[in-house]
Amino acid sequence: MPSPAIIDTIRDVLTSVSTIALVGASDDPYRPSHEVMAFLQKQGYRVIPVNPGLAGQTLLGEVVHASLAEIPDPVDMVDIFRRSEFAGAVTDEAIAIGAKVIWMQLDVIDEEAAARARAAGLTVIMDRCPKIEISRLGIRR
Repeated sequence: MPSPAIIDTIRDVLTSVSTIALVGASDDPYRPSHEVMAFLQKQGYRVIPVNPGLAGQTLLGEVVHASLAEIPDPVDMVDIFRRSEFAGAVTDEAIAIGAKVIWMQLDVIDEEAAARARAAGLTVIMDRCPKIEISRLGIRR
């Protein structure tokens, strides 16, 4: 069970963010990133998909962007659905665009990237899934 401080941080993040960039979005409805994106949208978040291979296409009603830098609107949270070795570069992009939160999905862990994000003032959550946390904590928007 996570510590009360982590639970409070997760609750604060999930009740305060509105716009989420999902890096590693998939157009395959059987992929976890697609399922999580659809779930977050149903919860009332705006989820902007990021995937260079799908850039310019529409996914679940949102235009897919090749990178975080190409998103024209402010992003509150970046949800990283990429392997750990790619999390550092995504984190650096998130810092550059002024995101407030880095969320690394289950099994995505990069302590160095997390330290850079925290040093830049971002909140960092690692090795967790917002879909699971929303359901577990009973968060309603």
